[in-house]
Amino acid sequence: MTHKPSLWTVLRSVLLRNRLLVLGLLLAAAGSVAFALLPPLVLEAAVNALTGGGTVSLRLALLYFGALAVSGLFDAAQAFLITVFGQKITRGLRHTMCAKLSRLPAAYFTAQAPGATVSRFVGDVDTVETLFASGVISMVVDVCKIAGILAVIFVKSPGLGCLLVLVTPPLFAMTRLFQKRMLQAQLDNRAAVSRVSQHVPETIRNIRMIHTLRKERYMEERYDEAIQESYRAMERSNFYDAVYSPIILTISAVVVAVMMTASSLGGPAQALFGMSVGTAVAVIAYVGKVFEPLESIGMEIQNIQSAVAGIRRIQEFLAEPEQPEGDPSITLESLLSSGKPAVQLKDVSFHYDGSQQVLRGCGFTVAPGETVTLTGRTGAGKSTVFKLLLGLYAPDSGSVRIFGADADKIPSAVRRRLFGYVEQTFRPVPGTVADQIALWDASIPQEQVVAAAKLAGLHETISRLELGYGTPWTEALFSQGERQLLAIARAVAADPAILLLDEITANLDADTEQAVLAALQKAARDRTVISISHRLYRHNGGRYLQL
Repeated sequence: MTHKPSLWTVLRSVLLRNRLLVLGLLLAAAGSVAFALLPPLVLEAAVNALTGGGTVSLRLALLYFGALAVSGLFDAAQAFLITVFGQKITRGLRHTMCAKLSRLPAAYFTAQAPGATVSRFVGDVDTVETLFASGVISMVVDVCKIAGILAVIFVKSPGLGCLLVLVTPPLFAMTRLFQKRMLQAQLDNRAAVSRVSQHVPETIRNIRMIHTLRKERYMEERYDEAIQESYRAMERSNFYDAVYSPIILTISAVVVAVMMTASSLGGPAQALFGMSVGTAVAVIAYVGKVFEPLESIGMEIQNIQSAVAGIRRIQEFLAEPEQPEGDPSITLESLLSSGKPAVQLKDVSFHYDGSQQVLRGCGFTVAPGETVTLTGRTGAGKSTVFKLLLGLYAPDSGSVRIFGADADKIPSAVRRRLFGYVEQTFRPVPGTVADQIALWDASIPQEQVVAAAKLAGLHETISRLELGYGTPWTEALFSQGERQLLAIARAVAADPAILLLDEITANLDADTEQAVLAALQKAARDRTVISISHRLYRHNGGRYLQL
């Protein structure tokens, strides 16, 4: 089955799984828009009653304060549900991307820097959450609020409605200009702070050389320059932030002043702008409400624009070609009972993307239970042969077969039981000491973990730890040689038929090397062993192959 996930399939899945959440969000948004219009209308009725010589009834007063309270509750509910919805999308997207990551071929990780992939999972996914949390949904609500306010103002005062329609576009343009300049200032500040953060550890790391070459003054000037850039950037940001609110307040006051002046002139102006005192109070409240969502829309557009690049990068990641899933008819039992050679390479040629050919016409056969050591100069393709055997790559030409099956067609679940792989450097995983051996494989019971540790000669060392096999992993628990023994225990924990050993004693002293070799002698019994090291199995009758 071919997986073709995308951002939109994730979004559709989240919407279908959270129908009640989506319904609640729509109701909260509709209530937020409706009740934002209600309090000024109630206030209008109250003021008109007072100016007409009447009194404000308790019912009207309670209605006004109730409308304010309900409006606040709908706003809070909308903000809360938008946040929850954004988190649901983020969780679904990261889950899909993690699943995608496990299906990518080895070539992807060779071509991509780890930091670039991490940035897609962190920064780019966060922009998608922002797109919904403070982007599209909030912008739709704010547009509806502005449309509703302008509609009420047109009904109450056609002249003021026309005036606001004229004022709104240039005001929005000014808002966007200020926001863009503030954003650029903030980006400049982040860049400057980043240089400061890099400068400090760089100075500490090279402090002896700095003192030796008498470059203290130079380093101080570089640090001061970055600090000054940060200061200037923040000054720009603070300036735009400080002058924006007074400008909005001034424009609001001018609009109200024009309305009041025009309504006192009589004639056509009176027809356009004339209104009761209560209506004037309500309209003034509405005028103040127009500018807040207008400012928010400008920022929401900025968030949407920022999210577009992140969405594109996520889509590119999800569209990456995936590793073939393998032939489901291939099982461990069928392989081991095939009667075919454990490993067989025939006329294999291979090259990595963008590189010269690594293997050309390579071929050899390894019988079940045989020990073979691959030798050759650096770059001859010894490690590449291992990658082909593990099915991480397919050969350009020729065939790589394991017990008669193409290596790249073997399902990943079968490979874990088929191969044990020991690298030059032990690579720990989060968890306990037992997790380092079992690799979170629930099918490997504790008894099998202990047996693997005993075979590697580590059981007594682990038993002396405070929590034994349940001790949380830290680098300080084991020496370098003991970590290699732990790697051997990991390789044999699933009782594999084939062991692949990649220069595992290259960085060990002579005494530690002997301990590791002794553990390997035990691990190699009744298994096919292929190693890359001229020192392994020299006394075990193994065969050497020159690449």
